[in-house]
Amino acid sequence: MPAPQQSPIRRRGRLGSELRQLREAAGLTGDQVIERIGWNSASKLSRLENGRSKPEVQDVVALLDLYGADPAKRDEVVMIARDAGDLKGWLRSYASKMTDAQMPYAELEAGCAEIWEFSPIVVPGLLQTADYTRIRLESTQPLNQAHPPKRELAALEAEVSARTSRQMLLTREEEPALYHAVLDEAVFGVRAGPPNVLQSQIRRLRTLAELPNVTIQLLLRDTPVNGGWYLPHTGFSLYRFPDPNDPEAGSIEGLDSNLAIDDEKEIKRYKMVFGWLQAAALSAEDTIRWLAEAALTRTNGSHDSHPGVPKPPSQRGPRTGRLTEP
Repeated sequence: MPAPQQSPIRRRGRLGSELRQLREAAGLTGDQVIERIGWNSASKLSRLENGRSKPEVQDVVALLDLYGADPAKRDEVVMIARDAGDLKGWLRSYASKMTDAQMPYAELEAGCAEIWEFSPIVVPGLLQTADYTRIRLESTQPLNQAHPPKRELAALEAEVSARTSRQMLLTREEEPALYHAVLDEAVFGVRAGPPNVLQSQIRRLRTLAELPNVTIQLLLRDTPVNGGWYLPHTGFSLYRFPDPNDPEAGSIEGLDSNLAIDDEKEIKRYKMVFGWLQAAALSAEDTIRWLAEAALTRTNGSHDSHPGVPKPPSQRGPRTGRLTEP
């Protein structure tokens, strides 16, 4: 069996944690390390320990020598450093298509074992058609006036191509990520795009939902969550990695930047909420049927919000695609 791919961006975080622990065990301050190794930049060690820079293996080896790491730990950390600086598998093939905005997502997703996403308003990026992505980006153009007008179209199409390339994560032949999504019914509202774009998007979702590694569930607008009045505050994404020593991660997408979630207790709370949402949503099978009927009812521009009449929650069969505990 081939070795599992690793997420470069997550391995940088793991590398930083390992180096910081080794430095502290050696009883050295950051200033002492910089002085003894002879680095010119005082922030170089800080960037490495905080996972903010692509590591050079020779720099990591120099730190391991200084810290007196034992052979087993040395081999482990060097391997992590190589993973942290390497674009592996499909990501290497598509790296040239990635933009500055899309590369952090791609690096995070590259080595994921599982991804869980809840979206209350917008179809998640990994599930979008090119036309749906284009509309989402065009709608934000008034917020982004940094590019000269002649470059706006080229920049927009580059972002569309980059986001589409990220979707290879779900369809690659070797070890595609397990993907679970809960989408609120509002995702298919009339504000999301023209009927023909939404119809194509619905068909795309149905196709992806039939992949063995993809589970999509629809949360109907009037369905109570967790048996009461709970309302999720925002959409979010959660990530689990092949190496159990790489902690799970989460993110919330903002207008200009994303909020990264690393705290174990906070991740656990989001996982609990995702479990509630999964339990309240239609099963994967009912969702596929809903999508099939929705694609037909919207052929002529209709926006019927209830294309089918799913069974009430109490009558549905067992759920599929439940959150996997590590």
